[in-house]
Amino acid sequence: MSELPHDYTHIYLEQPGEPEVMQLTRSPLPVPSAGQVLIRNRAAGVNGPDIKQRMGVYPPPSGASPIIGLEVAGEICALGEGVTQWQLGDKVCALVPGGGYGEYSLTYAEHCLPIPQGFSEVQAAALPETFFTVWGNLFMRAGLKAGETVLVHGGSGGIGSTAISLAKHLGATVIATTGQDAKRDYCAGLGAHLVVNYNTQNFVEEIMAFTQGKGVNVVFDIAGGDFINLNLQALALDGRMVSVSTQRSGKAEVNILQLMAKRIVWTGSTLRPQSVAAKAEIAKQLRERVWPLLDSQQIVPHICATFPLAEAAKAHALMQSGEHRGKVVLTL
Repeated sequence: MSELPHDYTHIYLEQPGEPEVMQLTRSPLPVPSAGQVLIRNRAAGVNGPDIKQRMGVYPPPSGASPIIGLEVAGEICALGEGVTQWQLGDKVCALVPGGGYGEYSLTYAEHCLPIPQGFSEVQAAALPETFFTVWGNLFMRAGLKAGETVLVHGGSGGIGSTAISLAKHLGATVIATTGQDAKRDYCAGLGAHLVVNYNTQNFVEEIMAFTQGKGVNVVFDIAGGDFINLNLQALALDGRMVSVSTQRSGKAEVNILQLMAKRIVWTGSTLRPQSVAAKAEIAKQLRERVWPLLDSQQIVPHICATFPLAEAAKAHALMQSGEHRGKVVLTL
């Protein structure tokens, strides 16, 4: 490994605002604490929480880097005390508590995963935040199993694309929604058995027809708001709903009687504030259950667009437009 620099380039926010508030600056290079590693980033994924942080509505947890960015791929260039599972020069992708939009970032050794066989660093950078979120919610919290039917809202986005692919490859029947007819084929290509345009179709009626009146076992919801009661209508008896975002609204007037009558379990989570141990457990399960699918190329993330770090504003503008299909990635 070459000698590390004293400082490095990263995105800086002087104040919240539109994409253009993101500017490049330089700061002293961070040093890994016990259990941490320093990664020389080659690519960084762009995610919905990044946009919310830039807008000032999703502040980093206490102790986390204030720099935007939650997933990276690159090589390990420094080891904290007690780190034995990785060596200098190892190629990894990683969930980071912040700091992804920069040449270097710190994270915990337990939150790193090997870059899957045959994957570029750009592809690998599109994995951690999305796969941790989907696995932790759809499979660990909602308990989706082979043979069940799942409704995935926002099927063409990064989270939705991953949820469709994972659910399909692990034996579930997948129904996806999208707001544009142009995105139907994309969702179907990922493995969705039925794709519904929620702007022109009643997704509850379509689901009930498809499931012969039974409904779905699980709803993976990124919408919130007015979709919540519709999700309850679409769920089967003893169904489960997991909320991971609130793109339509963070508030909903819920028909509690319907929840009670169907014995529905409603849960949800955000990833960033979870404990180091909780994220490490997700990483462990991903390596055991999901990484073989990636190593064998059964699942490959769709990269919609890449931008150099200096053009992070363009990446955010694309994300906010809703025109992307799959992941947006920054290159370094």
